[in-house]
Amino acid sequence: MSEQTHYRACNLCEAICGLEIKVRDGHVVSIKGDDADPLSRGHICPKAVALQDLHEDPDRLRRPLKRIGDQWQEVGWDEALDDIADRLAAIHKAHGANSVAAYLGNPSVHNWGNLTHSSAFLGPLKTRSRYSATSVDQLPHQLVAYWLYGHQLLVSVPDIDRSRYILMLGANPMASNGSLWTVPDFRERLKAMQARGGKLVLIDPRRTETAAVADEHHFVRPGADAALLLALLNTLFEEKLAQPGRLAEFTDGLDAVAEAVRPFTAERAAQVCGIDAGTICRIAREFAASGAAAAYGRMGVSTQAHGTLCQWALALLNIVTGNLDREGGMMFPLPAMDLIRGAGSKPGHFAAWKSRVRGLPEFGGELPVAALAEEILTPGDGQVRALVTIAGNPVLSTPNGRQLEQALGTLEFMVSIDYYRNETTRFADYILPPTGALEHDHYDIIFHHFAMRNTARYNAAVFPKPAGSLHDWEIFVRLGRRLRARLRPDARKPFLQRLGARLKDEVMLRMPPHRLLDLSLRRGPYGKQAPQALSLNSLKAAPHGIDLGPLQPVLPRRLCTKDRHIVAINAAIAEEIARYDRLLGEQQAAQPRAGELWLIGRRHVRSNNSWMHNAQRLVKGKPRHQLFMHPQDLAARNLVDGMRVRVGSRVGNVEVEVQATEDIMPGVVSLPHGWGHARVGVQQRIAQQQPGQSANDLTDDRHLDVLSGNAALNGVAVTVEAATAESRAA
Repeated sequence: MSEQTHYRACNLCEAICGLEIKVRDGHVVSIKGDDADPLSRGHICPKAVALQDLHEDPDRLRRPLKRIGDQWQEVGWDEALDDIADRLAAIHKAHGANSVAAYLGNPSVHNWGNLTHSSAFLGPLKTRSRYSATSVDQLPHQLVAYWLYGHQLLVSVPDIDRSRYILMLGANPMASNGSLWTVPDFRERLKAMQARGGKLVLIDPRRTETAAVADEHHFVRPGADAALLLALLNTLFEEKLAQPGRLAEFTDGLDAVAEAVRPFTAERAAQVCGIDAGTICRIAREFAASGAAAAYGRMGVSTQAHGTLCQWALALLNIVTGNLDREGGMMFPLPAMDLIRGAGSKPGHFAAWKSRVRGLPEFGGELPVAALAEEILTPGDGQVRALVTIAGNPVLSTPNGRQLEQALGTLEFMVSIDYYRNETTRFADYILPPTGALEHDHYDIIFHHFAMRNTARYNAAVFPKPAGSLHDWEIFVRLGRRLRARLRPDARKPFLQRLGARLKDEVMLRMPPHRLLDLSLRRGPYGKQAPQALSLNSLKAAPHGIDLGPLQPVLPRRLCTKDRHIVAINAAIAEEIARYDRLLGEQQAAQPRAGELWLIGRRHVRSNNSWMHNAQRLVKGKPRHQLFMHPQDLAARNLVDGMRVRVGSRVGNVEVEVQATEDIMPGVVSLPHGWGHARVGVQQRIAQQQPGQSANDLTDDRHLDVLSGNAALNGVAVTVEAATAESRAA
């Protein structure tokens, strides 16, 4: 066969970089960046090249697997789907809807079939026991967006191509290419900003890859970011630098914000966060004076005990200086497939119900995943007895993974939609593998909502669907039909209402994702624009994607609050500020006990959570799963670089090699997220060559952001000591 060239975007991380893929005789010959992609401009990272490894991986499952004792056997699709529907329906009828739980992992939002059709399967279950990676990640972002702007996806991003000042906390876009900020080729964009006189100030307990290219880097004590941010806000108000400009016309509560943050002086914050008062005041003044500034924070400030308060304070920094919805500041993308103003928009809701055991609040229909293990292990009405996981590995990705591992072993039934037997899916009774990334078409539904430029790109499949396989959306549709037949969820409704609902469902079930895309594009913000309205056909005719231009001001018309006003502060935030004030007064915030250290996570450009460790080109090279520790902390414990140490927390212990580095703040240690592939029964050969240790065997399911219930994966109190022969045996 002759060589063929395909153009599509990489869907392995949030950067959605354009690719040029050459194929010959049914095999990938090369993968490189697409220079014509209007968003990524030819940039790619090593993950994109590893798409070939994932496609050809012999460990990737191709047929449904059924677990029989400790053995697995391939079964046919109909046999598997019938049995799954029978067993889920039986548990549902015997113990109620909430006895069946669902967990959706991070890859779910990278694969549009999950987004468009998972409700076809989960909808008939009508369970409130729903969980996802959101509550170990970006839940504080979405909750703040919902409270301030009226919609959980109305998240602003730095307009880096026109910015003159970026204040960044707990983010590492040099490794992530942006997170809740689709910014491919961050390095070159930052260089361009610096060339026009711009400045990047990074606040992080570790001197990261991004710190190496920033203009300034300041260490901050884990969990003390809130003190810093509130002091920055207070400085702006006290020095009359708060100038919201046109935002004042549709922002309510700014006087209440000024009063609430008054106790947080720069001098007080300095005692907590480790950054001196003079520097805090200088940063506030520079931010206010730049004229085009963006305050942005990510995992380090979200996955901590005060995550929602941090994200609120960041939002208010942008609002009170007039940098929200301003060129060069924090702006809102306007995606072609618009989930905010489009049909079926889901603005969100909060605390409409709570978890059974601990009373943790739901957000957007999902409970905090830190509650999942206890909901399985605690007997009583509503106990979770069956679990569905979709593209997720919560044993490695959620706090207190060993407890969850124990809980999964007690379930009556479990099914996983995944193409690996991993640390979580090994507990399933069935594993249903969908087609791989290059075997189906794709459109990035979510990440265009966080992109630093408005673009649109449809990605055709590179390879045909293999015989005997199903796309993920087809799996959801077939399971959904079977469940509806068994559960008859609308049996008590009037006949005409039942008929209308079934017709609507059937239209949805028969409509593949690309047809939904076409409808959404035609109804979206660019669907009737001259000279060429967006549609599926227009995207197909532009294989490199279509540039829709730089971000534009969209407020107040895009606000989703009732009166289209920004709600600057509400009762929950005001109460949390007062609680934090008390904690500082009682010296209970960011204060480790004697001998303890703060644990934080980290990531690498060649990984993404727990699902990219079975590609040789991503795991090769020097080991990168060591515990980072400052030489001062090593010396204080009579430890030396390279030795094996035992790290302990309230929930467990791990043994790992320690690496001395001055790139970590004294009093802080760092263990990367997503490792720990040495569990028994995992079918991933390459991952087990460098298994590492799971940081979530140390993170605490009781250590949460009080407001949202998001897991506090950073700022976990740990001890570190030399590993002994006895500890290794244990």
